[in-house]
Amino acid sequence: MDLRKLKKLIDLVQESGIAELEITEGEERVRIASGGAVTVTPLGTAAVTAAVAPAAVPAPAAAAATPAIAPAAAAVLAASAEGHVVKSPMVGTFYRAPSPDAAPFVDVGGVVKEGQTICVIEAMKLMNEIEADASGTIKAILVENGQPVEYGQALFIIG
Repeated sequence: MDLRKLKKLIDLVQESGIAELEITEGEERVRIASGGAVTVTPLGTAAVTAAVAPAAVPAPAAAAATPAIAPAAAAVLAASAEGHVVKSPMVGTFYRAPSPDAAPFVDVGGVVKEGQTICVIEAMKLMNEIEADASGTIKAILVENGQPVEYGQALFIIG
């Protein structure tokens, strides 16, 4: 399924307030649950799951969740005040190198130029090279190799 179409479906679920949407297209099935997860299941392969932010979080739940995410959010906000945040353009799996035995594209302290490949995000068995959208020095890498990432999630801080 096309990633743009998947993103539109996620936005539709979040904006409409519906609890769940399931679509079958050819040999692929997509199930999106509001506040839950997106599951894409191609025929004969394992399911790929990514979290989707809820459309609205009740106040008590938001208050309870704040202490758990505050340190990470504070670190990103503090670092972004000192640099440019490179965000994920899609949902997928983050990889620092083009292959498991290759050197990473960039390391903390490395200098990058705008347009330089800094990571790969695998989405639906396609490897998508992600390029730096600013020049500078890599101040922080905010995602572990092999970790699933969401659309708009901060990946790097460039200063």
